[in-house]
Amino acid sequence: MNDYLRESLSYFGIFRKMSRIKKTYKPAEVSYGRDKEQYFLYYEPGKVVSDKIIIWVHGGGWNAGNPRFFDYVGQCVCDQGYRFVSLGYRLSPKYKYPCQIKDVCEAYRSAISYLKDKGVDTSKVIMAGPSAGAHLTSIMCYSQKDQKEYGVDVSNIIGFIGSGGPYSFREDQGLTIRLLLDQLFRKGDNRRNGEPVALMAKNNIPMLLIQSKHDGLIEYSCAEDFAKKAKELGNSCELYSVEDKKNTHSWYTAGMFMETREENKGLDKFFTWIEEL
Repeated sequence: MNDYLRESLSYFGIFRKMSRIKKTYKPAEVSYGRDKEQYFLYYEPGKVVSDKIIIWVHGGGWNAGNPRFFDYVGQCVCDQGYRFVSLGYRLSPKYKYPCQIKDVCEAYRSAISYLKDKGVDTSKVIMAGPSAGAHLTSIMCYSQKDQKEYGVDVSNIIGFIGSGGPYSFREDQGLTIRLLLDQLFRKGDNRRNGEPVALMAKNNIPMLLIQSKHDGLIEYSCAEDFAKKAKELGNSCELYSVEDKKNTHSWYTAGMFMETREENKGLDKFFTWIEEL
């Protein structure tokens, strides 16, 4: 309960800091569907220092958020010299699962095509996302069923980073995540069809799971469940436990991109892991 209150009280500080972020890079906006949320933003850094591309899917409980709102993430990644793509998708409760994973897969295909048309090498992609975005990107990366159904080729993805992801739908989850899942799925749906730990298959994409024991919304055991399944299948997985004092859900999943690598150990871990791939 204490961590839940800390999470709730953190929002003012997060929004205050967000309002101060400098907008150095202006992204290109590209639609891939008819719905207003079916678009992605592409950020080109002033100086590209790596041939690795970071493709990011936002969080927001599947019912909120969009790439424009999380512009500061693109600013942070570009400051590190990486090309960055932020994917949008249709939201619940209006659109029920699997609309979200279908959109993420379609947006990914569209983004790869867009980058190739620009002459960008797309052979080294890092998929990343916080919270609901970690849920969706983990399914795209590790579910052969969804890859086949939505025509996604993941052979160029060299790493996956998930922060605060609900990878398993445990019975001991808090009220908030249970309500969000009730909005995401239709009544009577088999939720195992949207549960990352149930869908994971063996592949060669290494993963970094960033999770906090003081999240306030998502149980740490969700990441432990996913890491255990990865180990059983022989998939490469590192589970990183957040060390920063700002360790509640919103701060370490997305808020860390408003700080520097010197200020935030989780953010430094994010980029160090990518650098070492």
